[in-house]
Amino acid sequence: MEMDAAAFEQLVTDELDRLPDDMVDGLDNVVFVVEDRPEDGSLGLLGLYDGLALTERGNYGMGELPDRIVVFREPHLAECDTEDELRDEVHTTLVHEIAHFYGIDDAQLHELGWA
Repeated sequence: MEMDAAAFEQLVTDELDRLPDDMVDGLDNVVFVVEDRPEDGSLGLLGLYDGLALTERGNYGMGELPDRIVVFREPHLAECDTEDELRDEVHTTLVHEIAHFYGIDDAQLHELGWA
């Protein structure tokens, strides 16, 4: 599947807007970023939570750089054949990475069907 960076970023924004308010309202000091690929150039990683989980924050506060949730465009496009599949996969990736913000690990996500 092919989609330029601007269209993919808009799709990510649309899917983020579709998430339940109670999932995103608790996000504190988090930015969402779209990148083409992970640093290693692989296509196996769809998203990444780069930060300190809420459950691990102690004296977290003023002056902290924002945590980042990164959605990788090219791995998503390589994984999906249609725009509907792409939207579903981006949705799942967003939920997965937001869950890491809340301290939910991959094992718990797997049990819940989000990994």
